[in-house]
Amino acid sequence: MPWESVRSIVVEELGDEPDDVFDAFDPEPLASASIGQVHTAVLHDGSAVVVKVRRPEAVQRVHEDLEILRVLAEGASRVSDLAAGFDVRGLVREFSDTLLAELDYLREARNAERLAHNFRARSDVLVPSVSSATTTSRVLTLERLGGIKVDDIAALEAEGIDRRALARRGAGIVLQMIFDDRFLHGDLQPGNLFIQPDGSVALIDFGMVGEISEDLRDDLAGFLVAFASGEAGALADAVIDLSVAAAPVDRAEVRAAMAGFVEEYAGRSLGEIHFSHLAAILFGILRRHRLRLPRETALVFRVLVMVEGIGLRLDADFDLFSVIEPYARRLAMERFALGSLLRRAVGATADAGELALELPGALRRLLAEVDRDGLQFRIRAAELEPLVERAERIGNRLVAGMITAALIGGVGRLTTEGRRWRSWQDALMGTGVTITSVLTGYLLWTARRRGSDGKRRR
Repeated sequence: MPWESVRSIVVEELGDEPDDVFDAFDPEPLASASIGQVHTAVLHDGSAVVVKVRRPEAVQRVHEDLEILRVLAEGASRVSDLAAGFDVRGLVREFSDTLLAELDYLREARNAERLAHNFRARSDVLVPSVSSATTTSRVLTLERLGGIKVDDIAALEAEGIDRRALARRGAGIVLQMIFDDRFLHGDLQPGNLFIQPDGSVALIDFGMVGEISEDLRDDLAGFLVAFASGEAGALADAVIDLSVAAAPVDRAEVRAAMAGFVEEYAGRSLGEIHFSHLAAILFGILRRHRLRLPRETALVFRVLVMVEGIGLRLDADFDLFSVIEPYARRLAMERFALGSLLRRAVGATADAGELALELPGALRRLLAEVDRDGLQFRIRAAELEPLVERAERIGNRLVAGMITAALIGGVGRLTTEGRRWRSWQDALMGTGVTITSVLTGYLLWTARRRGSDGKRRR
């Protein structure tokens, strides 16, 4: 973005020339991105700051790009069951909300202030302060924090920083965001993490964040505990709780998939398992069963994969699960503590009361629709076909069995009352034995076919 555009936006937003609003303002950009451009500056009190200036065309371009995505998603959903099943329209809506939020620098300023408040008691985490007097929706002024990029291993070594301890500290910072604060920095790439000489971690760039509900936090803890315990049923339930279904979920099939998933890791310690590998397999299972993770849940998994990658660069023996497990187990225990149970009971009582108030009106509307339109039942032929085939096979075997039994009985009577039928005995015996053999063979063949079909289905 040319300097004249930057100067013009600063004048429009802050009411004066950059050199008057700030004690110094570098016209050369420190960094540049699609939404905005970053310049270094100095406040009149001598504080070093960075100033983010939003590009004048950014909002229009983002809206145009999002409209193209929306149209593509609508078209794909109409012509493709796969696209409709994965709710690509919902994915585009979530992406749109995220991107539009990043356009508002006032929102980013609030995100920075909230993170600073959450880490106020920790000296090993630095969050830049916001200069409110020089911040608007198009201009953001933050305290300038320097340091060593977290993936600059040579510089960290030269500074004598304990990389093993740093990896665990970084993971602990993220887990505090997820499980304690329930407010997550969503873009913890190496470029947004700077390490200070004492090993403390400075965070920058707060455009993407995630709000984690109490239910989501509990579901994440349940998923991690279920994985650690290797219980396929509990793991399947936890995955379904975390995800959004595009169609009715067959829990038995998900449990079977999770059983195979657990079996793959049987006998291995958590330290031997990489979270990124776990996430990749999990996403594959979700796709096969037409499940997807909501935005906030997907963001948590994305950040944990990022943190593990950084941790492994810092320390080849880094074990993310050893840091996660205590958090997850503590939260799982807290969920059944007396105070938590009482809070949930109060919440459930409030929900029940609200439902009791809404139920009569909902029932009246439902009965009115039934009275007007009647009831319609839809049965999918694809689901009935296996049942019809099975009924036909059972009926055929039943009839064949009855005929066989009658023939066997008839042959028996021929042998005991041979005088009456002596002239026909040989022919009748031969015919009866032949028909009995054919029907017996048919019964054996259908029984074997049924068994092989069952094995294939399993």
